[in-house]
Amino acid sequence: MFDLVIRNGIVVDGSGAARRVADVAVQEGRIAAVGPKLGAARREIDADGLVVAPGFVDIHTHYDGQATWDPFVTPSSWHGVTTTVFGNCGVGFAPVRPGASGYLINLMEGVEDIPGTVLSEGVKFNWESFPDYLDALASMERAVDVAAQLPHGALRFYVMGDRGADHAEVPTEGEIEEMARLTEEALRAGAMGFTTSRTTKHKARDGRFTPSLSAREAELFGIAQGMKRAGSGVLQVNSDFGPGEFEALEAAAKLAGRPLSCLLVQVDAKPQLWRETLDQIHGVRQAGRMANAQVGSRPIGVIMGLETTAHPFAAHPAWLEMRALSPQERYQRLVGDADLRRRLLELPPGGGPRAFMAESFHKMFPIGDRPDYEPDAKNSIAAIAERSGRTPQAVALDEMMAREGKGLLMLPFENYAYGSLDVVHEMITDPATVLGVADGGAHVGVICDASSPTSLLTLWGRDRTRGPKLDLEFLIAKQTRGTAEAYGLRDRGLLAPGHKADINVIDFDALSLKRPEVIYDLPAGGRRLVQRATGYRHTFNAGVETVQNDELTGERPGRLVRGEQSSR
Repeated sequence: MFDLVIRNGIVVDGSGAARRVADVAVQEGRIAAVGPKLGAARREIDADGLVVAPGFVDIHTHYDGQATWDPFVTPSSWHGVTTTVFGNCGVGFAPVRPGASGYLINLMEGVEDIPGTVLSEGVKFNWESFPDYLDALASMERAVDVAAQLPHGALRFYVMGDRGADHAEVPTEGEIEEMARLTEEALRAGAMGFTTSRTTKHKARDGRFTPSLSAREAELFGIAQGMKRAGSGVLQVNSDFGPGEFEALEAAAKLAGRPLSCLLVQVDAKPQLWRETLDQIHGVRQAGRMANAQVGSRPIGVIMGLETTAHPFAAHPAWLEMRALSPQERYQRLVGDADLRRRLLELPPGGGPRAFMAESFHKMFPIGDRPDYEPDAKNSIAAIAERSGRTPQAVALDEMMAREGKGLLMLPFENYAYGSLDVVHEMITDPATVLGVADGGAHVGVICDASSPTSLLTLWGRDRTRGPKLDLEFLIAKQTRGTAEAYGLRDRGLLAPGHKADINVIDFDALSLKRPEVIYDLPAGGRRLVQRATGYRHTFNAGVETVQNDELTGERPGRLVRGEQSSR
């Protein structure tokens, strides 16, 4: 007798093969069989009319801190995600010397917009080495599986001390060899890869650039030698891809004999650069080496409201007067003080934020009850203002004050240079790409893209009106088998015998995203943006139900994943 049989579902198995109606049987945490009219089970679920798919694998998150205090790893676990990989972009919390965590917090706060007060209270730092950190993660039960990568910033700071925080400082030969040794140690202990950041967008809270920004080839190649000795791991990179950048990174990956995985987004300032980088990745693959581009499935959008980090008035002197007030007190001031609202809408002395607002209102959109991730310019704040005879500033303020001060705007600042998702369609469908820009756990006051697995299915598989849709089989394979194989997780992402029983049962017709919201549930009362979904009837991790009818069950079958995994 099986432990579980999910009967008569529309099985989309993660391989890309055509959907079929079948049963899925589970025994001892693994898929036991997929086919018609399977035998009896201790528990049976009628999935007639529902999609049965593998659990989603999200390879680009920043739960490095949250995973040490939150056993449910929300919001990702609300969106069918059963495995998360963090430590991306060269930032993280191990290795760390005793008493030296302040800089790593400062770096994470600046790069990933996670408040330092939250990290200082929430992360215990009861480890030093990266293997110690993995052991700390392994000691905690959770709803999803987690996996960690070794971040360049933490490694450099650990080996070089304060010098390592300055990207211009050059390590000695001995320091490079120590980085290589620690990289090998981390990978042998179960790190999924080594990550580095080489983008000027990444700065610590105190304004310093990320430590790995300009690491020389000698440093990169030394670390690559550690990867080569370990014989495992992915080299993950976030870079501006200036002249010679890709070549240096690819040379390091070639020396290591390991896959290269590059974050790839369209930026407004250089809207065609992503094509050049993708062409280079294709060249590497044609030469027989392993490389991919991590891409998103929607615009990367800054969310703005009266309680978020950024909004059109955040730098205005009239707003700064209220910085000590609670969100509710600020809202009440705005409601009751017409002079305050008038001053907010005026250009402050010296210009202030007017330049930002003038440049952005044409790409700024209200967020409705059903968020639109391919908004039309005719629905922008600027267009609404023109139609209504108001200023864009007045429209933006009114929209944010709606819903008793809970109204939100979205500014798509990447992957939306041309005002549609046609570029994203090209990215997603390219065979050299994997899904990997959701950033779960990061940018908690400005971005809420951890819900991307849900919008991937709804937008591209059902709701898109401004261009072609994509087959559900393709989309699910991209978010399951595709992401799993990118990190050697061959034991999951596929509904086939011997694979891990990570399963989603989805009411696809009802699947939808709710509006993002600001909540205050982080350590020290910290704020974050979250987004819920409807349509997840059941989510299983290793055959244990973690979500039922969109709500967490409280079960914690998730474990730390150490390194590459093989199916039975």
